[in-house]
Amino acid sequence: MVNKKWAAMTVTLLIFGWAAVFKGGMADYIQELKNSRTNETAFISTAARDGSNELDSLYEQISREAVKRNVAPVNAVVDRVWKAIPGYNGLEVDVEETYRLAKASPQAPIRFQYHEVEPEVKLHDLGVHPVYKGNPNKAMVSFMINVAWGNEFLEPILRTLKDEKVKATFFLDGSWLKKNADLARHIQSEGHELSNHAYSHPDMSRLGRDAAYQQIAKTEALLKSELNVKNKWFAPPSGDYNQTTVQVAAEQGLRTVLWTLDTIDWKKPPAYAIIQKIRLRIEPGTLILMHPTASSSEALPGMIREIRKKGLNIGTVSETLSEKRVPEVE
Repeated sequence: MVNKKWAAMTVTLLIFGWAAVFKGGMADYIQELKNSRTNETAFISTAARDGSNELDSLYEQISREAVKRNVAPVNAVVDRVWKAIPGYNGLEVDVEETYRLAKASPQAPIRFQYHEVEPEVKLHDLGVHPVYKGNPNKAMVSFMINVAWGNEFLEPILRTLKDEKVKATFFLDGSWLKKNADLARHIQSEGHELSNHAYSHPDMSRLGRDAAYQQIAKTEALLKSELNVKNKWFAPPSGDYNQTTVQVAAEQGLRTVLWTLDTIDWKKPPAYAIIQKIRLRIEPGTLILMHPTASSSEALPGMIREIRKKGLNIGTVSETLSEKRVPEVE
């Protein structure tokens, strides 16, 4: 009887023992399958590391070149003079996609594929500060055209912009917009950006908080009701502002923007003087202030020519102050 009990116990222990071994073996086997699948997915990277594949040298070549071609993003900063300066996206080679394309067309030159890398600190992270210029690494400038009068010069300015395929940002005085909604719609139909220039061209720094708020709010309401504009910028008349101005604009979702370079066209300088100023002082990120005047209207073709000679793109204020990269001008 005792022997039978010991025999039964022995069999039971053997069964449990083999089950444990089998279970462990299966677990190892399953893990091996998973590892194999992972290795297969990461074949390119693994091959590049161990140097065992004929195509490894191509992958390594692309990887080495990528390090040279990558450009680090630039963070937005608050400058003592220029206040808030936007950041600028970096550029990174997509090694895997570049390798895939090169492998598919081994006889063709390598076509490096890129994606942009956003900066860690962006304009909206800087708090309530005005902007005077774009990032100096971005080869783009803008025309800021403040409109409160000068209707007779708008059409020739628009014609030049159209002929040169240039988009500008028009900052509209609210009282002007109320009287000239059709003309504003014409400017909009040409693809230009429309923004806020207060309502009655006041010195904003002399206004109380409520009055300053209303100057911006009334024009903003007209931009929405008449033109269905979703605006993001406020340009204070005559460049006059204080911190309250900047704050009440921010409360309405607008960042205060001023200029880097002033044509001073309201003093009626000759066109060649404005063009010369552009030639000598234009640089990446410049915001150029002008108005619908005879001087700026006559100078505009030459201004555009000088800007392009410097290898700079021309875009709206939103485009110039964005972090997106721009291609080089040929």
